[in-house]
Amino acid sequence: MVLPVGGDVDDGTRGPSWRLVLRRAVRGLRPRRNQRRTIWSAGVPLIALAAGLLFTTSATTADGTALRDDRRPQLAQLIAEKRDRLESHEERAAKLFAEVDQETARLAEVDQPVKSARENADAIREPAGLSDLHGPGLTVSLNDSPRRGTDFGENAPDNDDLVVHQGDVQAVVNAMWAGGAEAMTIMDIRVISTSAVRCVGNTLLLHGQVFSPPFKITAIGEPTAMSRALDSSEGVRQFREAVADFGLGYTEKVEKNVTVRAYDGSTDLRSAQAAR
Repeated sequence: MVLPVGGDVDDGTRGPSWRLVLRRAVRGLRPRRNQRRTIWSAGVPLIALAAGLLFTTSATTADGTALRDDRRPQLAQLIAEKRDRLESHEERAAKLFAEVDQETARLAEVDQPVKSARENADAIREPAGLSDLHGPGLTVSLNDSPRRGTDFGENAPDNDDLVVHQGDVQAVVNAMWAGGAEAMTIMDIRVISTSAVRCVGNTLLLHGQVFSPPFKITAIGEPTAMSRALDSSEGVRQFREAVADFGLGYTEKVEKNVTVRAYDGSTDLRSAQAAR
């Protein structure tokens, strides 16, 4: 086969060689006879060459895969696996606690100091929130407003006026304690002496769990007394005014017989300070 001088072999199985591509690009940069060289005539081939190099590099790097692959399914699977593992560990921990309790009860039958320690622990179990309680009570629900700022026209309220805040939940909790509540749950999570109500945006954070509105607070106690305490609370009164002005949700429900579950989380203290 005879090749022209300066030609490149092209067997038909692949595209032109890089030498041929570069030669053509350089040839395109040279001005033709009787033609003035302009910025565009020099820039367009360079831009085309750079784009070709970029596409080739991307294709080589991708190697047949998507460079911007959506990792959300992988993250969802990872979260599900971690959740399953956590549930498995919690079940195993509950089983071990039950075994320890059984062995301690068996030992208390023959060991007087162990028996005395168990009796003391059982005496404070209920006040500490570590046992279930049943009885009449009151449930209060707080909810964000379904309305938006655009629904109010020119004098529209801030978005903060349309959601339940940490102070609103705390006001209800404190009022119910003041009204004689014996035990309490927030979103079915038992409230104990170390519980702290925290709000992140419009979500509630309690004992490491995140909850969205509506926020439900249930307390065992005399319903009428707790309702009167709610009526006399300044924080609750302000929230009720916001209910009337902005459409937030507030309901009270008398419970004839409600169950407040025992707290089953960690009771370890990281720090403590004696009351003065």
